[in-house]
Amino acid sequence: MITFSRTDTSVLGRWWWTVDRWLLIAVAVLIAIGTVLTLAASPAVAVRIGLPSFHFVQRQIVFLVPALLIMVGVSLLDPVSVRRIATVTFIAALCGVVLTFFMGVEVKGAHRWLYLGGLSVQPSEFVKPAFAVVAAWLFAEWRKGTGFPGWAISTGLCGLTVLLLLQQPDVGMAVVVTAVWLAQFFIAGLPIVLALGLGALGLAGIFGAYLVFPHVAARIDKFLDPAAKENYQIERAMDAFAAGGIWGRGPGEGSVKSVLPDAHTDFIFAVAGEEFGLLVCLAIVGVFAFIVLRCFSRLMTENNLFVLLAAAGLTTQFGLQALINIGVNLHLLPTKGMTLPFISYGGSSLLALALAMGMLLALTRWRPENGVLR
Repeated sequence: MITFSRTDTSVLGRWWWTVDRWLLIAVAVLIAIGTVLTLAASPAVAVRIGLPSFHFVQRQIVFLVPALLIMVGVSLLDPVSVRRIATVTFIAALCGVVLTFFMGVEVKGAHRWLYLGGLSVQPSEFVKPAFAVVAAWLFAEWRKGTGFPGWAISTGLCGLTVLLLLQQPDVGMAVVVTAVWLAQFFIAGLPIVLALGLGALGLAGIFGAYLVFPHVAARIDKFLDPAAKENYQIERAMDAFAAGGIWGRGPGEGSVKSVLPDAHTDFIFAVAGEEFGLLVCLAIVGVFAFIVLRCFSRLMTENNLFVLLAAAGLTTQFGLQALINIGVNLHLLPTKGMTLPFISYGGSSLLALALAMGMLLALTRWRPENGVLR
C-alpha cells in the first residue's frame, strides 16, 4: 500500500495532499456505477445486433484504462499547463470536426465520427471541455484591462464552433457549448442587459434550429404532444421506471435493455431505474449533485480569474450534460443523444470526460494563495 506523508515533496506526494480527495472519490464512484450498469445493459444490446455478449463491456474497459491515466496525469498539472493542453486539444479537435465533413462516417443522419485504426472517434466530444478552458483564458486576459480583445476572440471562436457543430448536425452539443460560454461570459463581467440580450438570441437560435432541422422539430413535437405515441424509446424508458419501482427488479432482471437500441448509452439511466429502482437512481443523481456543488464550493475562495472561469465552465458543462441525459430519460426534456457522464458506454465520451475531470481536479487543487486546505 502506497502512503504519502505531508513532508513528501515528490510530484505524487504534493498531488495527494493538494487534490480534492472527496471529488476524486465521487468520480471513482461514478466510474464504478458505470461499469456495473454497462455490465447490466450492454450484453443484451450486443446480442441483438449480432456481436459477442461482452463486446461493449470489453471495449469500455479498454477505454477506461487510458481514461484513468489521462485524468490522473492531467490532474497533476498546474493551471498554465492545463491552459496549454486545452488550447492544443481545442485546435486538434476543431480540425477533427472539419475532417468529419470529408472523411466522417454517417450514423443516424449525422457526420460526427472518424474511424482511426479501427476505432471510432467523435472529435466534438473533446471540443466541449477544451473550449471551456480556452474561453476562460480569453475572458481572464480581457479582464486584465490591457486592451486585449479576449471577449471578441472568444465570441468569434464560439460562433465558429457552434457553426461547425450545426453542420454535422449536433444541435444539442451546440446548445451546451453556447450555454457554458454564456455562463463564463456572465461571470467574467458581462452586463446584465447584454446577458439578457444574448440569452434571447440563444432562444431565437433554438427556434431557428426547430425551423431548419427536421429531426429537431420532430423531437420537440413529440415531446410537446405525448398523445402522439411516436417516441418509442421514451415510452419504453418510462415503462422501465414504472416496472422498477422503489427497489428495482434486481440485477439482470430488467427487460428494457432487450428492446431499447440505446439502452447502454443514452438510456442507461432507464436500465438503472428498472433493475435497481428509485433509491439507486436518486443516489446517482446525488453523486452528480455532490460533484457540482463540491466544485463550486472549492471556487468560493479562488483568487485566480482564469482558474475560476475555467473550473466554473467545466463544472457547468458536467452538470448540464448529466441534467440533459437524466431529463430525457424521465421525459422532462426532448430526446437528445447525450451520454450520462462516466456511466454511459462510449469511448470518445469517456476519454473526453476524463480530460475534463483531470483539468477540473488540477484547477481545484489547493494552492497557498487560496487559504486553508479543505
